Amino acid sequence: MTDVLLTVGTRKGLFIGRRRGGRWEFDGPQFNAQAVYSIGIDMRRTTPRLLVGGDSSHWGPSVFHSDDLGATWTEPVRPAVKFPKDTGASLERVWQLHPAGPAAPGVVYAGTEPAALFRSEDGGETFELVRPLWEHPTRSQWMPGGGGEGLHTVVTDPRDPDAVTVAVSTAGVFRSQDGGASWSPSNHGVSAVFLPDPNPVFGQCVHKIAQDAGDPDRLYLQNHWGVYRSDDAGVTWTDIGAGLPSDFGFATAAHPHRADVAYVFPITADSDRVPAERRCRVYRTSDAGGGWEALSAGLPQEDHYGTVLRDAMCTDDADPAGVYFGNRNGEVYASADDGDSWHLLASHLPDVLCVRAAVIG
Repeated sequence: MTDVLLTVGTRKGLFIGRRRGGRWEFDGPQFNAQAVYSIGIDMRRTTPRLLVGGDSSHWGPSVFHSDDLGATWTEPVRPAVKFPKDTGASLERVWQLHPAGPAAPGVVYAGTEPAALFRSEDGGETFELVRPLWEHPTRSQWMPGGGGEGLHTVVTDPRDPDAVTVAVSTAGVFRSQDGGASWSPSNHGVSAVFLPDPNPVFGQCVHKIAQDAGDPDRLYLQNHWGVYRSDDAGVTWTDIGAGLPSDFGFATAAHPHRADVAYVFPITADSDRVPAERRCRVYRTSDAGGGWEALSAGLPQEDHYGTVLRDAMCTDDADPAGVYFGNRNGEVYASADDGDSWHLLASHLPDVLCVRAAVIG
């Protein structure tokens, strides 16, 4: 069985799990008392680099990096992510750390609150504000969602380093095809049932986007009500929520190798944020949303109340794939067989905010 690194960001620090020869070991927390909202694992380097967005109630937010799988950490002398003075904004937290594809070595994107995109060319040690998105003409009309106004998702195209897609709560999806020099709203077909106009050009409350393994133009989107698929890199979206017990939720993830395979964790409602039907179940599609299968073998069968947040579900790069999720009960579950069966890895952790996994060795 392949060796896997699993990083778990919680409300009170970072926990790191290692699977060696089929056996899991966990240590932590690191960054005691800091909320870890974002983790990036950069596998483009000779030695993997871990990136962590920590948020200290005393010292404020910062971005740390480690080149020895978390044994030691480096924090820049000056803040890695900082709003220029002329913006009049200050960083509240880093929601996303996304290493770009192999065509853009050294490039790492950071999504923040207030909603903005930052770009690094040195592996995440220093970042610059992507001003065209910050200065987008719609920006004055962006409104914070229940969790704040955050840019929480970054998707890059492995074929084209200039193609970048981001999601903002609650402004929706925006795309750039020129390396961030210009941006267009890309929400056609995504409903905003909470607005007077349910089909606006922008203003949707997107919760997460994942990219298909077989076709980079195929994207899966979990909305604040609604699960969608795009086959044209986000230009248009189609509702694929039929067959789910609820199409409200936060997390979505795609299989790392199998085309048309994606995962969601349905939540009852925005007004009742517990697992749909009070059951701990991941739902998998194997035909790009044509149908959904409940995956529950090894998961709790009794009433369950652990909500999975937008970045708290992920896959690794193994074959068959590892699938992981953590919840607000402080539980972390793993599957080593594409989601067919599960087991509990950790319990009684603080509130799980994000998980990231990678095959190492």
